[in-house]
Amino acid sequence: MTHYIHNINPIVFEIGGPLAIRWYGLSYLLGFVASIFLLRHWSRRGEFDVPEKEVSNFVVLLAFFGVFIGGRLGYVLLYGFGTFLSDPMYAFRVWEGGMASHGGFVGVILCILWYARKHKHSFWNLTDQMAATTSLGLAFGRLANFINGELWGRVSDVKWAVIFPQQLGMHYGHYSQPEIEALVETGRLEARHPSQLYQAFTEGLLVFGIMMLLRNTKWGKQSGALSASYLILYALARISMEFFREPDNTIYFGWLTKGQLYSALMIIGAGVILWKKKLIAQDDWPDI
Repeated sequence: MTHYIHNINPIVFEIGGPLAIRWYGLSYLLGFVASIFLLRHWSRRGEFDVPEKEVSNFVVLLAFFGVFIGGRLGYVLLYGFGTFLSDPMYAFRVWEGGMASHGGFVGVILCILWYARKHKHSFWNLTDQMAATTSLGLAFGRLANFINGELWGRVSDVKWAVIFPQQLGMHYGHYSQPEIEALVETGRLEARHPSQLYQAFTEGLLVFGIMMLLRNTKWGKQSGALSASYLILYALARISMEFFREPDNTIYFGWLTKGQLYSALMIIGAGVILWKKKLIAQDDWPDI
C-alpha cells in the first residue's frame, strides 16, 4: 500500500453516552475564539465599532444565527433541496452533516445588517473587520473536514493522495488495513486528493494572510474595501480548489460545480461593492 489510509478518530474524547467532544466542533470553537481575540484588539484601537466588552456576544450571535443556521439552511437549499422536498425534517437532522459556506456567508451578512441597524454601527465597518478574520475560522473548519474524512478530493495518483474509507460509508474503528487494501485492489476504493488540506491552506491561511496585508494599506482602510476583497479572494480560492475536490452530483457544462457557480456570484457581488463605493478607479490601490 503506497498511499495513506485515512484512519483518524473524529472524537477528541467521550463524555458519556452519546455525548462527546469532536474535532469538528472544536474547530468552530477555535475559529470563534480567534475572531474574538482579533476583534477585541481592533476594538481597543478604535478600528472596530463594536465595544470591546460586547465583542464576545457579537461573535456568538453571528456564530449561531449566521454560521450555523445560515450554513445549514444554505446546504439544504443549495445542495439538498430535493431531499428536503421529500423529507422536510431533513433540515433539522444536523447530526447527519451538511453545512454550506456560501449559506453561512449570507447568514452572517444578514445578521450583521440587523445588528448594525439595531446598535447604529457602520455596516461596512463590521463587515470589513469580520472579513479580515473569517478565513482563519475556515482554515480550522477545513482541517476538521479532513479529520472527519469528508468532502474528499478527486481520484489521483499523486504521492500524497489519501484513501478515504468513508467513501464507502466506513467509519473510524470499523475497518482494518487488510480490508482496505483488498477494496483498493478490487477498485472499489481509490486514492484521492486531500482537497480539504488544500482548501485549509488556500481558502483559509493564504486568504487570511492577504487580508491582513490589505488591512494595513491605505486602500484597505476605506469603507467596503476589505469586504469586496474577501469576496474576491475567497471566490478565486474556492473556484480553483474545486478542480481538486470531488464535485457534487450537479455539474454544469460538464465541468462547472455548484461551488464554483456560487463563488462566481460572490465575485459579481464584490464588483458591485467596488463600483458603488467608488473603489475601482483610484490611485491608491494597495501596494503589497
